[in-house]
Formats: sequence, structure tokens, C-alpha cells
Amino acid sequence: MFKEISSVFSFLTIIPSNNSNLETIAKYMYIFPIVGIVIGLIIGSIGFGLSLFLDPLIVSLLVVVSFAILTGIHHSDGLADFADGLMVKGTKEKKLAAMKDLVTGSAGIVAIVLNITGLIIAISLSTGYQLFLAILLSEICAKFSMVLMASIGKSASLGSNSPFVEVMKNKKKLILATIITIIPLIVLGNTTGLLLFGACVGLTLFLVILTTRSFGGITGDVLGATNELTRLASLLIFVSI
Repeated sequence: MFKEISSVFSFLTIIPSNNSNLETIAKYMYIFPIVGIVIGLIIGSIGFGLSLFLDPLIVSLLVVVSFAILTGIHHSDGLADFADGLMVKGTKEKKLAAMKDLVTGSAGIVAIVLNITGLIIAISLSTGYQLFLAILLSEICAKFSMVLMASIGKSASLGSNSPFVEVMKNKKKLILATIITIIPLIVLGNTTGLLLFGACVGLTLFLVILTTRSFGGITGDVLGATNELTRLASLLIFVSI
């Protein structure tokens, strides 16, 4: 069991694992929010500590760098591919082909720049415990959004997303993921946590509809993009309340 769980951590972070095949990871996708808790605790603690003696903007930059190091930025690559595919005019096949293109287009570059800029701005607006809380709750939401998308969406084509979509059609696993997600959101965030959860669900539903119309379903890149977009949206909502 420990090896299987470690494979999920390996998939979402740079932590190495000897058992990181997609089938195993997909089987335990419902614990993605637990990985979100761990990532949030680590990065949130870094942000909290740095905010005690550094300027908020510098802290924000270092937090974003910490995210990049710990997660390996592979979901950011998904965001870039998602943006490239979304901006291509034509058939669903053309859009999917653009997403698979190894060369990042202008839309992908802009998406990455805007995402990083948004993260830096949002994180810089909190300090101390509030910064810790913002990072922790937003990371939990980001990971749950991928679980929810895999559960309610359909595959655009056979690929890395397929095992996750197939496994997450088991509603018991979605319920477990929801419980794992909503408990810390309510306990730590109270009404703010509930608002973030609602926003996470709403954004995920919107992205499922958008990608179904644009690509015919979801892909691995779409799942990665959802993670990035939900994290950013959650942070922006948290600092705006």
C-alpha cells in the first residue's frame, strides 16, 4: 500500500518512486487531495517563515520558485499545451494535434507568463498565517479539481488521461476524495473554505464543458491545466475576501 501511495506522490512531485506506472497512480487518484495537503504544508510553511523577515513580493517569488521545484512544473507544461490547443481554429482534431505539438506556441507562453504573474501577485497580498492558509487551501482545491474532472469528464482520445478517467468513474472514490478535501477546507477555512470549494467545483465544471466542446473531452494536458488554473483562482479568491 505504501508503495502505491508513494507512486502518487511521485507523479505529482519530484519525489522519486520505483512504482510509478499510470495504472497504479490512477487507481489511487482519489488521494490526490492528500498530496495537495502535503505540498500545501511544505510550501505554506516556507512562505510563512519567509514572510516573517522578507518583503511580501520577494516572499511571493520564492514561494512560486518553491512550487516549481517541488512539483517539477509538469502541470505548467499542460497549461501551455492546453492554451495552444484552445487557441487553434478548426476541428477538434487540429486542436488536439496542437496540444501534442512539442513546440510551445505563443498562446502557451502567454498562459504560463500570466499564470506565474497571477501567482506572484496573489501570494504577495498575504503574509504570516494567512499566507500559509491561502497556499494550503488552494493546493488542496487544485488537486481535487483534477479528481473531479476525471470523474465527470470523458477522454478526448486514448492517452495518459484514460486510466484516470476510467478509474474515477467509481463514484465511491469521488466521495472519498470529496471528504478528504472538504474536511480541511471547513476546519481551517470555515466559510472561506466552503467558498473555495464551490469555486473549485464551478471552475472544473466550466473547464469540462469547454474542453468537451473544443477537444471532444479531456486529456492529460487538460488535467494539468485544471490544476494550475484552480490553484490560481483559489488564491485570488482567498486574498480578495
